[in-house]
Amino acid sequence: MTVTAPESSPPAAEEHVRTRVGLRHLFATTRGHRKNIAVALLFTLVGAGLGLLQPVLAMDTIDAVGAGGAVGWLLVALIAVFVAEAVTDTIGRYWLERSGEGVVLGLRVRLVSHLLRLPMRLYDKHRIGDLLSRTTADTTLLRDTLAYDLVEMLTGSFVVVGGAVAMIWLSPLLFGIVAVIVGGVGGVTLFVLARIRNATENAQDNLGLMSAELERALSAIRTIRATRAEDRETDRIGHYARTTYQDNVRAARLNSIAAPAVTLSAHGALIAVLVAGGIQVANGGLTLSELVAFLLYVSYIAVPSAGLFELAATIQKGLAAFQRVHDMTQLPTETDHTPLSRTSVASAPVLELRDVWFSYHPDSPVLRGVSFTVPHRGHVALVGPSGAGKSTILALIERFYEPDRGTILFNGHQPSIAECRQRIGLVEQTTPILHGTLRDNVTYAAPDATDEQIRDVLEKTNLTEFVDRLPAGLETPAGEHGGMLSGGQRQRLAIARALLARPELLLLDEPTSQLDAANEAAFARTLDQVAGECALLVIAHRPATVRRARTVIALEHGRISTDVGLVP
Repeated sequence: MTVTAPESSPPAAEEHVRTRVGLRHLFATTRGHRKNIAVALLFTLVGAGLGLLQPVLAMDTIDAVGAGGAVGWLLVALIAVFVAEAVTDTIGRYWLERSGEGVVLGLRVRLVSHLLRLPMRLYDKHRIGDLLSRTTADTTLLRDTLAYDLVEMLTGSFVVVGGAVAMIWLSPLLFGIVAVIVGGVGGVTLFVLARIRNATENAQDNLGLMSAELERALSAIRTIRATRAEDRETDRIGHYARTTYQDNVRAARLNSIAAPAVTLSAHGALIAVLVAGGIQVANGGLTLSELVAFLLYVSYIAVPSAGLFELAATIQKGLAAFQRVHDMTQLPTETDHTPLSRTSVASAPVLELRDVWFSYHPDSPVLRGVSFTVPHRGHVALVGPSGAGKSTILALIERFYEPDRGTILFNGHQPSIAECRQRIGLVEQTTPILHGTLRDNVTYAAPDATDEQIRDVLEKTNLTEFVDRLPAGLETPAGEHGGMLSGGQRQRLAIARALLARPELLLLDEPTSQLDAANEAAFARTLDQVAGECALLVIAHRPATVRRARTVIALEHGRISTDVGLVP
């Protein structure tokens, strides 16, 4: 593959300006679910409208009793309205919860897909546990905002507006008293909403850091136990838990100012209406039925009014969670700037590096003008001290990173990233084993492989006897991170996984580091066989592995320290 990077540092292109999200961005996430949300909103609004009819029916009932008229049909109508409100509200809430779950499902799937496609440099910068927290905890908090809060706010606003219109119709004076009391308290409540969002956002950030630290500790639980570091890790993780607690307490303190204030405003409005309305009734300016209806409207809108302020605080928490989710979606994914591939050059080596420079950090190059070739067949060993840049070369060949300068050719041309990885196999030094069965791991790169092909790679990696001894054979669980396997077994399993895909170029990072003498000798014979089928580029430290290589490339301080030479 050919990669000619610009002179400027690539990481700069990965920076992005943080967008402060709002309700507009939150509404955008409902795309594809708005029909269901509209249905839920319609049922909820119908239920709210039926609720607004009840005080009027109650007023008419009182007037009918006072006039000595028939009230039977009014009582039936009142009961019917109650039942209809309950039914429509139930249907609306079901559709609302279903729609909210659907929105969050789509968001989580998109987040997972996005998370798996980030450039490697971003994985180096971000804690894995924090990224997981954004996909799980933050989306759960966001679900409540989408499934309940936004629609509840719309419904509550409808009830408040409808109730206010009815109250103005009944008594503008009493409505003015209610508006002054509720409006004054509302101004105090709105003052704390922005601070609630900041406190919640800080709490979610620290919760993500706590998840990252816990993921780090559990991944190294054996080392922690062996070094008696449980208390130190508890203190380390507990620091973020305590910081999260402090931020949540701060948000609770701010919320505790808003919630009682709203409740007091509702009680104050009710008492003021009772006093002022009672005076009006005594003076003949208002009938008793009108006062009862007005009081019912006050009680009807008191809960939605209080709820609106509380919902505003809750939505701020949802926006804080959405901010973290949105920030992750704005991270750039891995892009392929590969030009159109040319036909492979028959005489070209399978791999060629020309004056390749690379650095993880500006002004600190890891590779300094590296150039070498790998033929289509044969075993090439890459040797050198730790930190010389050997694993970095493999990462560049796999296109996990792009060179700062220089060119990398595959068969004399540049394939796409997908084509490149399809043709190249990689066995990492850490030999990651995925949760699942042994078969899942062996066939991970070639899920359609036949039993005969699987058996062949097991024999090549000296795993046949081990698998045959297991009662469940290849269906045996590998355990978390391959915990049910020995180090050598994990390494051989990773090698079998790479070989099953039949790559044109196989990259191995210290493949015999955890093999005993018998398995190392057997694997060395496998390398000889594989070298006749494809190209091998092996990072090697053990003399036995180096001696079997046809070509040795010595690397030191990011440079080829000796000419590429044939091993006699």
